[in-house]
Amino acid sequence: MKENYPVIRLRGRNDWLTARDGIVFSFFIPRDYSEIGPAIWRAIEAYVRAIPAGSLNWYTSADGDMVPLDDDGWTHNREEVVGRGGGGGRTAELLESPSETGDYQVEYYGRRLDSPFHDAPVSTLAFTFPTEYLVEHGVTHIRSLALELARELPFNFGYASFALVSTQGSWAAGDWDITEALLTRYPGLDAPAARSFSSRLGTRTLGPYWLTFLGQPLLGQLGGIDALRNALSFPEVSLLPMDGDRVLVTLDEWPDPIDTQTKAIPPQYRALARLMEPFLFQYEGEGLPLYEQDMNQWLRRLCP
Repeated sequence: MKENYPVIRLRGRNDWLTARDGIVFSFFIPRDYSEIGPAIWRAIEAYVRAIPAGSLNWYTSADGDMVPLDDDGWTHNREEVVGRGGGGGRTAELLESPSETGDYQVEYYGRRLDSPFHDAPVSTLAFTFPTEYLVEHGVTHIRSLALELARELPFNFGYASFALVSTQGSWAAGDWDITEALLTRYPGLDAPAARSFSSRLGTRTLGPYWLTFLGQPLLGQLGGIDALRNALSFPEVSLLPMDGDRVLVTLDEWPDPIDTQTKAIPPQYRALARLMEPFLFQYEGEGLPLYEQDMNQWLRRLCP
């Protein structure tokens, strides 16, 4: 499988790298940031231990500027994540580069669920890795790391996937014709947008992924683990129950970009998409902008 991964480099203005191929972990947690800060910080610490030393060098300051990530920066970000007082939300963005998309990054958007400024807020945590990390360390390591990072997070939904790794969804700033062609050819290629979905996903899903994490209330709405077992009776699929009435669904041995020029969409992805379809996020309303119409269609790419 690893020989089949496409090499992707998307560039925007000034020839800056806006996205590249890699792996993304994303978790959507229907809790106020004040309830989950310590667990979020422990997940970030575990990620930092797992990646090469010195991979995170910059962060977004309280003023929105990119600032070098020194000891004071780590202290600031820990307080931003763990601190319980004041404010309508919390943001921690730890990056490799101040301008381009790097190999490694952390994005955390802690929300208040009663925020009047968001449609359906959900606290969101995302991590990225280059494809080379997967090839070097192997799929067992990646899956074990995803489980370690997820262990204490009371997620409703989460996933790990082959992806357009980008900073703050900057994959959309590249040449759209190229991006659209990639997303059409590779339905297993994720286009992450952690910041955007933290404002509107709520307790819905974004569909099936190589590793799909399901918690409450979504798991209950899907019928629980027994319903998953009945719907996903494929030899490639495994279900791993987790503490806190959660489950990890693994759809294949390796994260699969699903190159439709060489293969059909695997049936287990279709089957989980069918089960999830009533709870799939879609932009709603009359006269949707073209971008939201396109996104709605893309989000349904694995539905039967």
